[in-house]
Amino acid sequence: MKPSLFHTIAELGGDVAFVIALPARRLTYLSPAFGVLGGYDDAALQRALDGEEKSALAPLAAFLREAAAGQAGVRSQREFDLLDAEGRPLALEAMAIVPADDTAALVGQLRDLSARRTLQGEQKRFASMLNHEFRSPLATIDGAIQRLEATSSHADETLRARYRKIGAAVDRLIGMLDEYLSPDRMSTLGKARQPNTITVRDLVDTGVTQIRAAGRAALLQVDELPLTLRGEPEGLRLALKVLIDNALAFSPPSAGVTLRARRSGAGIELAVLDGGAGVPPEDASRVFDKGYRGRNAAGLAGSGLGLYMARSIVEVHGGVLGLAPGREGAGAEFRLWMPALGL
Repeated sequence: MKPSLFHTIAELGGDVAFVIALPARRLTYLSPAFGVLGGYDDAALQRALDGEEKSALAPLAAFLREAAAGQAGVRSQREFDLLDAEGRPLALEAMAIVPADDTAALVGQLRDLSARRTLQGEQKRFASMLNHEFRSPLATIDGAIQRLEATSSHADETLRARYRKIGAAVDRLIGMLDEYLSPDRMSTLGKARQPNTITVRDLVDTGVTQIRAAGRAALLQVDELPLTLRGEPEGLRLALKVLIDNALAFSPPSAGVTLRARRSGAGIELAVLDGGAGVPPEDASRVFDKGYRGRNAAGLAGSGLGLYMARSIVEVHGGVLGLAPGREGAGAEFRLWMPALGL
């Protein structure tokens, strides 16, 4: 193979490399690992490429023919549930590209998804168990609170307020179960490849929508940033949502929330600034601790897990989340830095 083809294959990444000469669609190279992975040889894949409809590799071959006819320099990617030569399930991810030079070939990689599918299955079972184990006692608490409210006709307003507070907390927890651990949400895992990038603009727009939905003014300080961040979009949106929820909770109802986005080194810095009293100095070093709630959180709903979770999400994506230095009474500023693609 040409050195350029080796370079292209290395960039794609995967377990099994292949090269298909164009326009004849002749298989000129296939890693020996293909036989180990699925039990098929080069001839079996070539027959599928030639249009053998009964081949178990027909869906993969159809994708390769489609990728070969695509635009040069544009990567195609797809997941497949096939059967190996012994009739056992075989989950593959295929990545292919026609290099944007004078190379008349389709090059690519195949990746075994077995380990990922096993992990996804374990995640689903764990989530289902959590959903059940949490929902049962929550339903008991919810029913008890409803009965207390219905039968305590002589209770004073302070006691009734406590009942309502407990009921609201239960509703919030059940809502979280429905959003993050529901069977419907878990069933989507592994059915389609999820996006792994999000633009800075999309992330900022999500934050603006959240702020305005809360009836607050969204104050923007955003440079022109047609840049993309690598990461799970919903995870990054959740991290930003936590920061905005925090800003809304710890600032007066009349105060706006500022979102700032700017380049910073090889990445992007997103900042959320509120119009509240700021973080007390004695709490500043502990705001990201698991379960920690500062002295200014008295009377506010929460578990002390939001900022801890947000930082965990950001760090998993190779980013950094921190509290900017400030003085009490001047509002809080949280800064989220993420590496950007193309910088």
